[in-house]
Amino acid sequence: MTNNPISRRNFLGLAAGAAGAAALAACGSSGPSNSGGGSTGGGGGAASYWSLSGPPGEPYRQAAIDRFNKANPDSKITPTFFQNDAYKQKIKTALGANQGPTMIWGWGGGGLKEYVNSNQVEDLTDWLAQNAAVKDKILSSSFGAGTVNNKVYALPVETVQPIVLFYNKEAFSKIGAEPPKSWGEIMSLVPKFNAQKIAPFSLAGQSRWTNMMWLEFLLDRTAGSEVFDRVFAGEKDAWSDPAVLDMLQKVQDLVKANGFIKGFSSIAADSNADQALLYTGKAAMMVHGSWSYGIQKEQGGNFVKDGKLGWMNFPPVEGGKGDPTNTVGNPGQYLSISSKATAEAKETAKKFFSTTLVDDEEKAGWVKSGGVPVLKGAESLFTGDDAQFLKDMAGIANGAKTFAQSWDQALSPTAAETLLDNIAKLFQLQVSPQQWVDAMNGVIGK
Repeated sequence: MTNNPISRRNFLGLAAGAAGAAALAACGSSGPSNSGGGSTGGGGGAASYWSLSGPPGEPYRQAAIDRFNKANPDSKITPTFFQNDAYKQKIKTALGANQGPTMIWGWGGGGLKEYVNSNQVEDLTDWLAQNAAVKDKILSSSFGAGTVNNKVYALPVETVQPIVLFYNKEAFSKIGAEPPKSWGEIMSLVPKFNAQKIAPFSLAGQSRWTNMMWLEFLLDRTAGSEVFDRVFAGEKDAWSDPAVLDMLQKVQDLVKANGFIKGFSSIAADSNADQALLYTGKAAMMVHGSWSYGIQKEQGGNFVKDGKLGWMNFPPVEGGKGDPTNTVGNPGQYLSISSKATAEAKETAKKFFSTTLVDDEEKAGWVKSGGVPVLKGAESLFTGDDAQFLKDMAGIANGAKTFAQSWDQALSPTAAETLLDNIAKLFQLQVSPQQWVDAMNGVIGK
C-alpha cells in the first residue's frame, strides 16, 4: 500500500493513522473477478452488498455487516468491496445486466438519478414514512442527495463532509484583522494580505473541483439553493438566472484583485500543495472540505496542535437571499436497494437499514474513523484534541437549512465535465460570465 494524498472523496483522517491514509481507492484488492453474486443474494433472505475497499471506510462497513449477520444468521449479507474506479464501472455494468447486488453503495445525486430513470432502484419514500423512527435518527440535511423527484431512493449512511473556510490565525494577527463576516470583508482583506506578501487564498486550481466550491457557495449566498435546484431538475436555461452572472462576476473580481496565490491554476490538490500554503503561512485562507483538517494535522507539524488553524462556515453576501446556515459538500454516502432483488433480499436490506446502520455502534465506529456521522446525537462521542472541530462540523451539517451536494456529483457525468472545464476557464479569465452561462445551458439535462 502506498501512502497517497487524501482526496475530497475520503473521510476525515483525524487519527494519526487515518490522516495520512490513502484514498478509498488506493488500498485493498480491486474486488473479485466475478459479479459478486448478483441481485438475488441466495435463498432464505440472504442479501448482497457492494461498496468501496480500503481504509478508513472498509473496516467499519465490514463491522456493520458482521454485527447484522451475527444477529440474523438466517438472512446473512455477503459483502464485496472494490477499489473506487473499479467499483464505478462494475456496478454500472452489473446493474445493466440485472446482476447487481441487493444493496448499492453510492454518492447520490446524478448517479442515483440515472439509476432511478432506469428503474434500477427501489423507492424508499413510503418505507421511511412507515419507519419514521429510522429517518429521525439521520440528519435531515443528508437526505437531499438521496432524493429524486421528491422521492427518497437512497438511505444516507456513514459521514457528512461540509465545505468550510479555513484560515491561518497567525496570518490574521500579522495584519491586525479578524476573519471575514461578509463578502465585502473578504474583498477588503485581499489588498491587506497582498501588502504583507501573504496570498489571501490558497487554491489548487489545476484540480478544477477546488474552484467549484467557490461558485457553489457564492451562488447559494447570493440566491439561495433554488437556482441550482432548477439546474439539477433539468429546467431549460436554468443557468440564465441573473444571480448566476452576479456570482460569476464576483469570482472574476476576486481573481483580478489577486485574491488567490500566484500560479494557482498550476497547483494540484492531489499533492496537498494547497494545504501546505495555508499551514506554512504563505496563504491566509482556503475554502476546502472538512477532510482538510486531517491533512493539516498530519502534514502541518504543530500547526493544528498549537491552535493556529481556524475554521468557519462561508460568510454571507451583502444583500444576498441565501440562508447563511446553508452549506455544500458531501451530505453523506448512500445505500439503495436494487429493484431487481428478490422480495426476501429486499426485506433483509431494509432490516439492515432500520437496525444496524442506525445503531450506537455504527455511530461510534464512524467517529472513531475520524468522521462526523450522518446519525444524530454523535456530539457526546467527540472527545480529545479534535472535539471542537468535530462539534463544529456536526453543527454546520445539522444546522444547515440546505446541505447541497457538490455540483460535479449532483450532475450527470457529461454535464459535470463541461462544468469543471468551464470553471477552470472562468478562473483563468478565458471566458466571460455570459459565455460560461451559455456553455452550461447547453448541457442541462444531458
